[in-house]
Amino acid sequence: MTRGPSWFNVTSIVLGFSFLYLPIVLLVIYSFNESRLVTVWGGFSTKWYVELLQNDQLLDAAWVTLRVAFVSASVATVLGTMAALVLVRSGRFMGRSMFSGMIFAPLVMPEVILGLSLLLLFVAMDQARGFWTVIIAHTTFAMCYVAVVVQSRLVGFDKSVEEAAEDLGCPPVKTFFLITLPIILPGVIAGWMLAFTLSLDDLVIASFTTGPGATTLPMKIYSQVRLGVTPEINAVCTILVVLVSIGVIAASIATKRQQVQRERDERAAFGAEG
Repeated sequence: MTRGPSWFNVTSIVLGFSFLYLPIVLLVIYSFNESRLVTVWGGFSTKWYVELLQNDQLLDAAWVTLRVAFVSASVATVLGTMAALVLVRSGRFMGRSMFSGMIFAPLVMPEVILGLSLLLLFVAMDQARGFWTVIIAHTTFAMCYVAVVVQSRLVGFDKSVEEAAEDLGCPPVKTFFLITLPIILPGVIAGWMLAFTLSLDDLVIASFTTGPGATTLPMKIYSQVRLGVTPEINAVCTILVVLVSIGVIAASIATKRQQVQRERDERAAFGAEG
């Protein structure tokens, strides 16, 4: 006899999801509020989205944020994947513990410390702070998250597939791009999405490493919220939530399709051998 979920489990799940998502739902609802007072419902309206399209400061900050997130996530994915390959495939080598510690240090290091240390580095290098310094900073702390995700994918990887390809004359580099990368691609995509989201959301590190003309959207929102929340802030936050949700859903669908296709290919190969 199968027992259903207990009332305690159901209550815990409801309270947990309410705590996580109810503020986001309220934000989305009040972004369509007719009234300028964000706590007083004045009727349904989309005028704040229209006014948002005329707010050049918010649009410029959003464009900077998207560019920083895309570039830093892409670079962090490449570097994080390489770091994961070194940690999993290179065995024990001199300096492995130090290398591993340097890769995973940003996971546990407070963002204030990381941002301040990067600021001191840029000052010591006499590097003007701006768009590229923010990208370097975001790549630094996002790379470790990609390395963790890809490393977990590589741990359960069947190396016999690579060995079979190399025995048939396939060079190591070609083997990686044709065999290894397609298999670990779900982990790479997940790492990229995580890095993109972390960069999109970052406020502390960007505050330390940004400069004139490189104000990100979280910084712009924070500076305006200190003077009071406006419906335009709710509208731009709603758009960000929708964009991130679409990206996560698209990545999940692509990953699922790839897994299904790989299972079909494996069954077809097994049938051919039989």
